[in-house]
Amino acid sequence: MVKNVIRSILPSMIVALFALTVMLAPLAGAASTPIEGGASSARGDGQTADLFGQTGIFQTITNVLLFILGAISVIMIIIGGLRYVISGGNATAVTAAKNTILYAIVGVIVALLAYAIVNFVLTSFSAPGGGGTNV
Repeated sequence: MVKNVIRSILPSMIVALFALTVMLAPLAGAASTPIEGGASSARGDGQTADLFGQTGIFQTITNVLLFILGAISVIMIIIGGLRYVISGGNATAVTAAKNTILYAIVGVIVALLAYAIVNFVLTSFSAPGGGGTNV
């Protein structure tokens, strides 16, 4: 049984490893290759070149996603509150409304923890002497 699983997964793992090697190989010497010049010329006016830091791409993406998640969670909490008020004492409707509110709050907590972890990792990589790179 295990041998069959390994035999079925092994070819796809080899292909994935090869593809990853081919994609990451140019990064090994990126500072001295003409690819860096091409990437720099493809960047738009006013577009940041930093991946990490306060104006980095990862920080911007994280902030936008956190804003969207916060807006959705507030909307879901409001919807859960309205469902709770409109339930009219129906036990299943009250339970569904409470679950909506609970899941919205749990989602906010998970998002805030993810945000904290992402910020910790990004500051660890972008710290002076921490081996961070700006592309």
